[in-house]
Amino acid sequence: MKRASMETPPPSPCIGVCRLDDSGQVCTGCRRTLDEIAAWSSYSKEQKEQVWQRLLALPLPVQAKTCPQCGNGFTCGAGGESGGCWCADLPLELSPSGADSDCLCPVCLQKRLISGS
Repeated sequence: MKRASMETPPPSPCIGVCRLDDSGQVCTGCRRTLDEIAAWSSYSKEQKEQVWQRLLALPLPVQAKTCPQCGNGFTCGAGGESGGCWCADLPLELSPSGADSDCLCPVCLQKRLISGS
């Protein structure tokens, strides 16, 4: 008997932020090409997995964010030692990626780490 997870195709990468980049060929939300978006429902499980692998291999987009704690602007997605976001260099338990809210700026995160709260 086959396991259900082996038969279930990957979900759509769509995040509901559907805007085209300047080229008019790539969605800035999910980062799929127009061809991938149009063909998604007819893709096989393997084709969907290939799209996901391509998407996961892309570098994270750099975003301008506003710290929810202090209101200051900062850059998310750059500044890390391996080319990713600066917060990826933190121990996993301190990284905002597991948090229940958006990222803090480096200054507020540093304050939180020092205070322990």
